[in-house]
Amino acid sequence: MTAAAASGLFITFEGGDGSGKSTQAALLTDWLEEGGRTVVRSREPGGTDVGNEIREIVLHHRGEITPRAEALLYAADRAHHIATKIRPAIDRGDIVIQDRYLDSSVAYQGAGRVLDATQVRMLSLWAAEDLLPDLTILLDLDETRARGRLDAARTRYDRLEAEAGEFHARVRAAYLDLAAAEPGRFLVLDATEPVERIAERIRDRVGTLLAREGSGATGAGGATEAGGDGGETGSQDAVSRGR
Repeated sequence: MTAAAASGLFITFEGGDGSGKSTQAALLTDWLEEGGRTVVRSREPGGTDVGNEIREIVLHHRGEITPRAEALLYAADRAHHIATKIRPAIDRGDIVIQDRYLDSSVAYQGAGRVLDATQVRMLSLWAAEDLLPDLTILLDLDETRARGRLDAARTRYDRLEAEAGEFHARVRAAYLDLAAAEPGRFLVLDATEPVERIAERIRDRVGTLLAREGSGATGAGGATEAGGDGGETGSQDAVSRGR
């Protein structure tokens, strides 16, 4: 199903820990609500009661969790989350703003845990019934800077945040590869830029999506359009949502 054919919009934020996803999601939510839109904020894992229980396991379990088991836990959270919260919100005409989605699984469980990234993506798509975001905002930040931000902000780290720098370097590289492969869906932004400058670029892109939603303009249904460089210009193409 194409974005124009659906009732609402699905926007996801991706990036390494410490890249500023929560800050930018909150600023975008405020802007949209000031414009009269209904916004549903969510996250993965943990967007539902079931998800919160899974979140405790995958992020705070003290014992070993094998990489495949970890990937399956994230997929289980995603299946329940999309079916019970996200699809209903989109169908109501709401705008969903979500912290992390299937690209996180490809980056963290695929590249980070050195699993087959294609298999992890296929598992995630199966769990989510092929639902893809209208827009994925990737806040790109060098893993060393990201660690510095985390060290300044907290004293407790979850299982993934506590991984070594090599793990997070693989995650960042995987994110950039994903954005390069789907430039129509991704908006890649430098997370070291001032907060308000990043927010302005996000509003510009979301404003374009809203204008197309209102006019009914869209690309050919069923697949993301190719072209662009994965940054702001490449992200201007219409995006399709699997259904």
